[in-house]
Amino acid sequence: MTSEFALIAALRGIAGTPAARGLMDDAAVIEIGGEKLVLTLDTLVESVHFLPGDPPASVAWKLVAVNASDISAKGAEPLGCLYSHALGSDAWDRAFLDGLAEACAHFRMPLLGGDTVRMPEGAPRSFSLTALGRTTGAVPSRGGAKPGDRVWVSGTIGDSGLGLAVLTGRAAAPEAAEWLAARYRRPSPETRLGPALAPWVTAMMDVSDGLLIDGQRMADASGMAMTLAADLVPLSEAFRETAGDNLEARLMAMTAGDDYTLLFTAPPEHTAQIREAAAALDCRVTAVGAIAAGAGLSLLHDEKAVPLPERLGYRH
Repeated sequence: MTSEFALIAALRGIAGTPAARGLMDDAAVIEIGGEKLVLTLDTLVESVHFLPGDPPASVAWKLVAVNASDISAKGAEPLGCLYSHALGSDAWDRAFLDGLAEACAHFRMPLLGGDTVRMPEGAPRSFSLTALGRTTGAVPSRGGAKPGDRVWVSGTIGDSGLGLAVLTGRAAAPEAAEWLAARYRRPSPETRLGPALAPWVTAMMDVSDGLLIDGQRMADASGMAMTLAADLVPLSEAFRETAGDNLEARLMAMTAGDDYTLLFTAPPEHTAQIREAAAALDCRVTAVGAIAAGAGLSLLHDEKAVPLPERLGYRH
């Protein structure tokens, strides 16, 4: 069973409790008294999620960051984390732990415990982290978008994917190359933004596999149609300088993974509150589309329909 979607479909018969949310979301939610406990788990595998030559401290940072991003997208505050460490050389592991300590402090994600394992000789490194968060408010799912909602993203799109391309040989100006590589190796989601937006959104998730594929997932989970405007998608200066700003470049940005920005929907009457919440944290949010009754994902550019690319984003 090599397809991620086939495996998840099979697992739905096992994960039958309400806390699992039908395996249609990025986290489980357990209600305890007046609080909701949010749990998520991500794994990083060498040569799949990070490059063999990436600094070990950056690998640890990314491991914490991707999980902190999921907790934020559910409107929760971090509570702590558990992680599994594949033992390697002493020097590599010590540098990894330095990065882990830095990331746990930055994302306010205390380390609570975990496990260590010995990998076979020559096996790729692999690390898993389970993050826990809590909230007393609503926990937005992927599946709450409503007709008439606007579609929003935070931050800029495509930087991490372009950073990976730069690290594997794509030409870029030195300053842009350094900045883009850092976006791939050390993503820095503003994890306070999710809880600030949660009261105003109808659906929310983070962009991990690409804006188009994650948009399609949100549309499918909501039973709605989503239209995205490629020309409205925010691109960084470094991205435009390196890859351009035409439709081809924008499609590249929208199908790249590892952004760890927020994708969310909200009714138009909540626009002012969304902008105020983002401004208070000095975060950028951009309206990039709309939700309507129907199904599936469609794409516009300069107000004209364009076909979806064959590849919408990263698939395992």
